[in-house]
Amino acid sequence: MHYGRFLDQRDFKSFSLLFAENEGEWIGGMGKARGRKEIRRLMEESIGTNTAEDAPGNFHLFMNDSIDLDGDRAAATTKWLFVVQNTTGRPELFYLGHYEDTLVREAGDWKFLRRVVYSDIPADNPETPRKE
Repeated sequence: MHYGRFLDQRDFKSFSLLFAENEGEWIGGMGKARGRKEIRRLMEESIGTNTAEDAPGNFHLFMNDSIDLDGDRAAATTKWLFVVQNTTGRPELFYLGHYEDTLVREAGDWKFLRRVVYSDIPADNPETPRKE
């Protein structure tokens, strides 16, 4: 839940702390980044550093979590929706997708070791090279 909250608030410092300290990896339609510093940089360059108050309303919603624990590691799949405010001020579904995660326990806290962000509608597989 913190992931969506920090993303929507554009609090990329807090967002980056959700990932494993050195090996955390984010892969999505905006690119790939490894390590907290690079994840923060990718988010700031791709989304911007304006605060949520300065930007039109948008929200990430999560559902249908499936988590398999294995000691200090876990694998998870989560469905997500990205909702934006349209020109009339009403909510509009913009993306529907899912996350494929590998999580690790660091110093007693669960962190993303690897998060892959898939957009299902419209379709986009971030692990497939794009044709230029």
